[in-house]
Amino acid sequence: MSERIPNVRVRAQNGFVLIRDGLSVSFFIKRPHSELRTGLMHSLEAYRRAMGPAALKSYADMEGEWQRLDEEGWEHTRRELLHPRCANVQLVGISHGEELYHFEYQGRPLDEPSPHTHPDEASFVSYWLPSEILEERGPQWVRELMLELAAPLPFNSGNGGLSLNSALDLVGVRRAVRKYCFRYPGMDVPDPGITAMSIGTRVRGPSWLTFLGQPVLGELGGVSGLRSRLHTPGTTVQELEGDRAVVTLGAWPEAGDTEQGQDLPAYRELARVLEPWTLLGGENILNDPEETRRWERRFLD
Repeated sequence: MSERIPNVRVRAQNGFVLIRDGLSVSFFIKRPHSELRTGLMHSLEAYRRAMGPAALKSYADMEGEWQRLDEEGWEHTRRELLHPRCANVQLVGISHGEELYHFEYQGRPLDEPSPHTHPDEASFVSYWLPSEILEERGPQWVRELMLELAAPLPFNSGNGGLSLNSALDLVGVRRAVRKYCFRYPGMDVPDPGITAMSIGTRVRGPSWLTFLGQPVLGELGGVSGLRSRLHTPGTTVQELEGDRAVVTLGAWPEAGDTEQGQDLPAYRELARVLEPWTLLGGENILNDPEETRRWERRFLD
């Protein structure tokens, strides 16, 4: 593993990896599932081509049990994703006790008002990649893949980069992840299902690749207005089709290390620019509101 990427492995007693260093990219979309189905299928197919058709091995059925993602499983998955009203799909690829590949999508019927729907709920899609792929194929390849995954999605915001890919729904994992997330501020703790409950059209703050759509990009003055606020060498702003943009913080994603004084100045600069539009206090990723707030503000305080 490269010195750029911390080697993080936390195992359960049975050897299964509960937390590992990896890559993730998530997109939040304040639109109903009915408007996302076609683009979503294109995005997922791009992921499958890049990772290989055998990377994803299992899918969660209606009862939450894992089933083989064989030809019949893919047909079931396609039907779910193309459902006209909503979809909730989770696909994983586990090898030698490690979950290396992960796809999760929740498409909500946001065009159907309901007393059970939070006004700031959004649909989301999220992908995991093993961090080893950075060494194998290079950061430019990873960046281009994340842009390809984003292209067919009418996102409001998104984040891609290093992450602590974790089984957060298991007891004790959120507590265990604290040791790493405060030391390595550039490593995200993806929990998109929780984030999507209240993010609306806001953003989650900075990452290696920070995807910005409307209305935030427009309120920043568009691509030119955003560029004028960012001055750290290596930071770029690329315009994307559909009044969207991606901010890239350097050629490689960085983890940082607070124990070594590596506080990621480019990330801190972007965090200050995005602060008025950043979701703060809505995630509780660490199961402790005060600690979660401290982690959310790690680039601001």
